[in-house]
Amino acid sequence: MHKQQFLSRIADKSAVIGIVGLGYVGLPLMLRFAEVGYKVIGYDIDQGKVDALMNGQSYIEHIPATSIQGALLDGFEATSDFVRASEADALILCVPTPLNKYREPDLSFVINTIDSLVPYLRAGQLVSLESTTYPGTTDEELLPRIESRGFTVGEDAFLVFSPEREDPGNPDFSTRTIPKVCGGVTPACQEIGVALYGAVIDTVVPVSSTRAAEMTKLLENIHRAVNIGLVNEMKIVADKMGIDIHEVIRAAATKPFGFVPYYPGPGLGGHCIPIDPFYLTWKAREYGVNTRFIELAGEVNSGMPDWVVAKVASALNSRKKAINGSRVLVLGIAYKKNVDDMRESPSVFLMEKLRDLGAEISYSDPHVPVFPKMREHHFDLASVTLSPEVIAAYDCILLATDHDRFDYAMLKEHAQLIIDSRGKFLDPADHIVKA
Repeated sequence: MHKQQFLSRIADKSAVIGIVGLGYVGLPLMLRFAEVGYKVIGYDIDQGKVDALMNGQSYIEHIPATSIQGALLDGFEATSDFVRASEADALILCVPTPLNKYREPDLSFVINTIDSLVPYLRAGQLVSLESTTYPGTTDEELLPRIESRGFTVGEDAFLVFSPEREDPGNPDFSTRTIPKVCGGVTPACQEIGVALYGAVIDTVVPVSSTRAAEMTKLLENIHRAVNIGLVNEMKIVADKMGIDIHEVIRAAATKPFGFVPYYPGPGLGGHCIPIDPFYLTWKAREYGVNTRFIELAGEVNSGMPDWVVAKVASALNSRKKAINGSRVLVLGIAYKKNVDDMRESPSVFLMEKLRDLGAEISYSDPHVPVFPKMREHHFDLASVTLSPEVIAAYDCILLATDHDRFDYAMLKEHAQLIIDSRGKFLDPADHIVKA
């Protein structure tokens, strides 16, 4: 009975969609459900985010305020009151899953969220977890908590795992066009999850279980981490041999089969690639398996900031300067080009390492006007506006994130020294050092 009711409410758009966690994943998903015609309630523990949304404001650069205002007109509401969870037919959890200081999974956001929701769950609801995590989280952590209310999952409550696949700043893909993987605890859960997402996303990819869905997301991110680790290692070899790795990658990428280009950089950033592989590494220990590929890639990638700093030191040294006392301008502090997302950004680690060595640090990033409050990093800085005079005044300019909005010709003409960690400057020049 509950399943049929849910399916008919999805079909006639009378279902109320609850989205828990209104960040880089939850907010685009909310907009998509609202756009299709569903009533959406957004839940977040951050009252500041709730207030901003209810005032029609956006706190994510690539999501315009007009989109939020449109959703409000469509009936969207944001709240920090989890009592209202009972109003939703589907509760989609989009909360962070970081690592703790021992590089172990920190499921506290997921656990605290489900614990906050459980008292208000009612019969007939679907719970979907989208946060990246190790295989087994949905059935080991969420399932018993939901059933502790006396529900039978698959009959009067439904549970799925459907990993997020956002690519902020990518103009070629949107929430609607990125295929969505979904695995249910039971066949009924699966059917309901596929119906829910199928209403707003062009292609839904069903898999046989929540664990298969959890592992799918990890494979996607580990694939990237390992391949980026490979080109970062190749970069060091190529550098020693006097070869430009970016030229080599561009040439290899002309092969129409069997090669996918991945690009080296100053380290890994974002909420997925530097973090998610360790979720599998940690869980694999329970099964007596050592994930050597993953750990090796993690080792190579986490060594990149030190390698870049060594390049800065060597380049300054060749000009009879020390890092200590040099004025260093870091270009781009978001973790990837053309976005404002700072999570796990390698630029921040570069800034800290250079500061600790005595450099006078500044940064320029058109997407991040003021250095944000971060859990583990602190700089009291605002973005420097670039001009020929400003550029010329620095001993060294470190290109960390290659935003399109930088004027690379002006940088090349006026900088004393550029350390390019992104392969942006194609033609060699005496004052440009590849890192």
